Amino acid sequence: MTSISPTATSPACPAEHAPLARVGGWLFRRRGFLPVPFIVVPFIWHGVLAQSSTAFGALFVAFGESLRFWGVAAAGSETRRRSRMVTRLVTHGPFAWTRNPLYFGNFFIWTGFSVIAGIQWLLPVAVTVFALEYTPIVRYEEAVLETTFGDEYRRYRARTPRWLPVAPVFERGGPLCWRTAWRSERSTLLQFAVLAVMLGVSQAVR
Repeated sequence: MTSISPTATSPACPAEHAPLARVGGWLFRRRGFLPVPFIVVPFIWHGVLAQSSTAFGALFVAFGESLRFWGVAAAGSETRRRSRMVTRLVTHGPFAWTRNPLYFGNFFIWTGFSVIAGIQWLLPVAVTVFALEYTPIVRYEEAVLETTFGDEYRRYRARTPRWLPVAPVFERGGPLCWRTAWRSERSTLLQFAVLAVMLGVSQAVR
């Protein structure tokens, strides 16, 4: 279900001023730079690109991006916002299974590239950094959504898990715009392709 809220410009609630949420707000506006360390590390510490780990990691990346693609098709341009302005509460598609399908997809993408890079110690580091960075971001977003949508968001939060997906008891369908998803995600797909090529080149010149 997607709804329009007349309180989309509501002032910040006290929860947004909590220390963890304030850190999350700062990270939220800069979340596009969060994967950078995982792009740089494989070019400093060279791992071994084995066929088995490459295939396994590629499956993780593909699953994560598929989840992101589905989420963007449901939420549209809301997924690219950098401010606290929210005009729609999206609860259909993957958002009926988990409140953070795009971030959940990012987790699989980070994990997949860590596996592909062949650097054993990078995988637990990726999981730890993901938790440290996205925990405050999610707390900030939850505070903003509660301020904006009130009881409607609280009901959604009560029935939908924050992370691990659970099949919804009842899901009211909503629009999925695959064309919007493609326009939004093609730059991400291009980044994946460039990263894969650079990993291959870095291995070839060792």
